Amino acid sequence: MESFRKKLLILGGSHAEIPLIQAAQALGWYVITTGNNRDGLGHPYADKTVFANYSDKDAMLELARAEGVQAVCSGCNDFALLSTVYVCEKLGLPGHDSYATSLEIHHKDKYRALATRLGIPTPRALVVRNCADFDAAIANLTFPIIVKPVDLTGGKGIHRAANPEEAREAYKDACSRTRQDHIVVEEFVQGTNHGFSAMLVKGKVAFAFADNEQYFVNKYLVSGANSPSTSGSETLAKLRDYSERIVRELHLIDGILHIQYIEKPDGTPVIIEICRRPPGDLYIKFVKYATGIDYPKFIVMAETGEDISGIADVPTQGYWLRHCIMAGPDIANGSTVRDVTFAPEIQGNIVEKFLWNKPGDVITDKLTYKAGIVFFKFESLAEMQNKTARMTDLVKIVTR
Repeated sequence: MESFRKKLLILGGSHAEIPLIQAAQALGWYVITTGNNRDGLGHPYADKTVFANYSDKDAMLELARAEGVQAVCSGCNDFALLSTVYVCEKLGLPGHDSYATSLEIHHKDKYRALATRLGIPTPRALVVRNCADFDAAIANLTFPIIVKPVDLTGGKGIHRAANPEEAREAYKDACSRTRQDHIVVEEFVQGTNHGFSAMLVKGKVAFAFADNEQYFVNKYLVSGANSPSTSGSETLAKLRDYSERIVRELHLIDGILHIQYIEKPDGTPVIIEICRRPPGDLYIKFVKYATGIDYPKFIVMAETGEDISGIADVPTQGYWLRHCIMAGPDIANGSTVRDVTFAPEIQGNIVEKFLWNKPGDVITDKLTYKAGIVFFKFESLAEMQNKTARMTDLVKIVTR
């Protein structure tokens, strides 16, 4: 019954939030989800849904007050995180950093300045507020460069430019998408792409998980990740050190710190993105499968102010892949989905399939369309690497 259970507001209700909703309910919470998307796959799992714009922090404050919640948990989106910390700060609720501290981490320009101050490797970057700034930036940076909004995730508005002409087109697109009055232009870093997800306890990294990222047609949207990571112990030790430098500088509270990094050929990890909210596309379930640690539960515990010091620092157990089923390069926008097929040789590796495609779905944007997410387990490192490299041929969207 609602009246006998403590209330938790989760900002989000997509497939990505399902593990958080389920973990919160297992911990005894009455879960309320929110968001604009009435078709969000997570909302049916909640005890109650109130549709509203979670990027509107004052609307979220009003919702939290109206529902009388005892805690707020961020969904898998930076706007959700910033609204969450704002609400918690205003209402005195536990589990989150201050709003000002959260901006230091989640706005790319502020984080770049923080990393430079702390001696943490980061792409050489310049803030651009107008055309004159942009001209100065491309004159001072070495091509290729990356042009990106400071406030968006999931590859939105990010472009690599090899010359000034491409850069100007990228600049127009980034400016059209951002909600801020500035963007970031930075030098491209060559290397391999990875994720590093940590749990902070009393200023230290108490748990860490690392992966190798995969990209498909959209080179700025992660389409998969496998683990264990190819990064060596020295690289991972540096990431722990960098994380703890940030913790000390910003006095971060206990909870998740998720990083995307590029490992240069010399082993240096260059952090390109950082956040204090759960990564999307069921990544936290991927961590749970690969380590046996109930990552969604510990995230909810941290964001509701509970003690998470009991988390164990367990490495990846076995060989795992989380794969987002996306449209291939031969599929055109406007195509109609007929089916998703799995090659016989991959069937035995499937641990869980979560498919949401329906026959007749029209692919309006093949760079972002997903038909579902699949978790695979492999018998060896060689099998994981081999099948990951061929996954977009082994699992395919069929259109008509």
